[in-house]
Amino acid sequence: MPSLQAALPPELANNTIRLYRECLRRAKYIGHKQHNTELLVNLVRQNFRRNMHETDPEKIQKMKDDAARGLINHILYEAEKLSGRKFSQAS
Repeated sequence: MPSLQAALPPELANNTIRLYRECLRRAKYIGHKQHNTELLVNLVRQNFRRNMHETDPEKIQKMKDDAARGLINHILYEAEKLSGRKFSQAS
């Protein structure tokens, strides 16, 4: 199965620190809208800290794909709200 990171810009997908920062930005953005910024930011931080010593390349790739999937889903959600169009199809 191809990596979901291909859907992200390479400078973000290939750099864990940039991926972490973008996840934090999205958490702050969503948290501000839903009035739970601290909770969401702490969840992102905890997930990255819990896995920061992982050495298995396959597990690392899966975690990066999961983070990329979350970012892509949020970007699609915001785009759908702005345009009024549905980009994803329910299966």
